[in-house]
Amino acid sequence: MMTMKMFKKSVALTLGLVMAGGVATFAQSLADAKKAIDAEQYQKASSMLKTLISSQPKVAENYFTLGNVYLTLDEVDSAKAVFTSGAAADPKNALNLIGLGRVDLFNKNTAGAQANFDKAIALSKKNYQTFMYLGKAYFENPNPNYEAALPHLKMADELETKDRDVEVFIALGDYWSDQLKNGPAYEMYLRALDIDPKLARVKVQIAKMFKQADGFIEAEDKIKEVLASDPNYGPAYRELAEIQMRWSFRDPSATTKKAEALSNMRKYLDLTDKSFDSRYRYAQFLVYAEDFETLASELQTLQAEPGNPKGFVINRLKGYTAVENNEFEKGLANLTELIKNPADESRLLGSDYLYLGKAYRGTGNDDLAIKYMVKGIQMDSTKVEELAQYGQKLFADKKYAKATEALKNVIALNSTNPAMAMNAYYLGLANYWNYATLYNEKAEPSTELLKDADSAFAQVLTLVPDYEAAAWYRVRVYKLLDNPQAPEGLAVPHYENYITLVTVTKPEKASEAPVIRNLIDAYNNLAAYYSATDKDKAIEYLNKTLALDPQNAYATETLKVLNAMKAQGSKAPIK
Repeated sequence: MMTMKMFKKSVALTLGLVMAGGVATFAQSLADAKKAIDAEQYQKASSMLKTLISSQPKVAENYFTLGNVYLTLDEVDSAKAVFTSGAAADPKNALNLIGLGRVDLFNKNTAGAQANFDKAIALSKKNYQTFMYLGKAYFENPNPNYEAALPHLKMADELETKDRDVEVFIALGDYWSDQLKNGPAYEMYLRALDIDPKLARVKVQIAKMFKQADGFIEAEDKIKEVLASDPNYGPAYRELAEIQMRWSFRDPSATTKKAEALSNMRKYLDLTDKSFDSRYRYAQFLVYAEDFETLASELQTLQAEPGNPKGFVINRLKGYTAVENNEFEKGLANLTELIKNPADESRLLGSDYLYLGKAYRGTGNDDLAIKYMVKGIQMDSTKVEELAQYGQKLFADKKYAKATEALKNVIALNSTNPAMAMNAYYLGLANYWNYATLYNEKAEPSTELLKDADSAFAQVLTLVPDYEAAAWYRVRVYKLLDNPQAPEGLAVPHYENYITLVTVTKPEKASEAPVIRNLIDAYNNLAAYYSATDKDKAIEYLNKTLALDPQNAYATETLKVLNAMKAQGSKAPIK
């Protein structure tokens, strides 16, 4: 029979086990939530953390962890609300003040951030985690301040005297990695792995650094090492997909890597609960992979909640995808809607206007196509070749005036473009043929078109002095600029320059059929020019024509006349 003393002991033991079990369950649940975050299962983690907040409303770390999930997802307002609740639930805990400061940094409110950080330090100035999270807050935001972050991270390292918390070394590794300073990052990650060799996230980060150095084999091997230990670790598949996609772009012989990348990104999607955010990331990857057909299908069911800033990006992707899939009217509607709200102006990219221009191009509206493509390139001059290709297409379509407009902008918008010589050449062609076409239509074109053409061809020859095609077009330009009733020989120095170019500078060109035709034309025209003043020189040029074309009628007949005139001592010019 149980005595009262024994009963009390039993009750005490049972309560102790329940309480211990409750604490263990809570600890495991928070650990599980963090594990879900590490696996990029944000929807699952959010659900778990909300449950924890409901059951443990005084635990600051629950709020802090959930708020950071929201910031990872760019849901800044939700993060602020959670951090505010967390700070109220436990006013003596610094974590949620750090969270609020981080929100301030997202909103570019540096004064507000500093105020919150000062309060956090005042509450917990000897806790290394306070400084670790402060340091992370400074660089884990859209406007990183690395200079401000480092002293806090160093203080965290100094205060963590046992050197056993991997999170401190991971934070320092992330700090350096975020700046692409992979040497010190690698050192910090190795210190973390010394403490816990199973850290999958750290190994994925190291693989990422190999990728950034185009060490694709090493990067792939490192990811395979992670997957050998945990085949269900989603972020490893994401990084593997990004490694393989970059590999496929860098190495044309890596023919299987693009398909492997897409397959691995789908595995990532399957392992990250197919939440909105994992699908959103998958959609962005499809843009990078240029798989717009699959992206179009994915976007049909990818919807953001009202107020979610990612909805704006999804609308952008819909516009891009429609244009890439040649659904120009649909793309035009999407992109026009995207840019119409003045409140969104700061969120617009150069590519938004560029794609809008491409949509107009697809519908045949060259004026608006050029307008918006130019606007896009003004914001991002690295995209100038898009407009250059359009200008060349307009030239091929014999839309010479529009080609000129496009190509002038190409040259003005990026003077350091490696394709500058070719762009200038096409600009010269567009001006020349615009003049020639109008001239043949009896439209009396302005000679300014020819002068602009010559300026463009002269620019080509400055950049590529031995480009014979540009040299020949300068001949053609000056023939048209000369007075046909009283020729001044404006083309003569350009004929002579062309001859030197293809017979002395690049003699291998002299045997090419188009060059032979040009040489015959040059020799005959120079013979005509010199016939009045230097018959010997004229005869020399005619003989050069006959060396290339023994049956050339002009050279044959003119040579007879000049020889006869020489025999008679006549100085009358050839008409």
